Amino acid sequence: MYVCICNAIRETELRCAARRCRGSAEAIYGSLGRAPQCRQCLDEAEDIIADELSSNGMGISATA
Repeated sequence: MYVCICNAIRETELRCAARRCRGSAEAIYGSLGRAPQCRQCLDEAEDIIADELSSNGMGISATA
């Protein structure tokens, strides 16, 4: 499933990047060499990132 249509970022790609790079959706998009465009995907992306981090026991930093 695509999370970000503008950048063609799939959920699996986002989850993999979240395991490698900590931070907000914008930071993780940056690690993929992309930037949010229309920004409609950011809430869903943040939820997916939080889910990925919690399921891997990484937790989320309050400053992330």
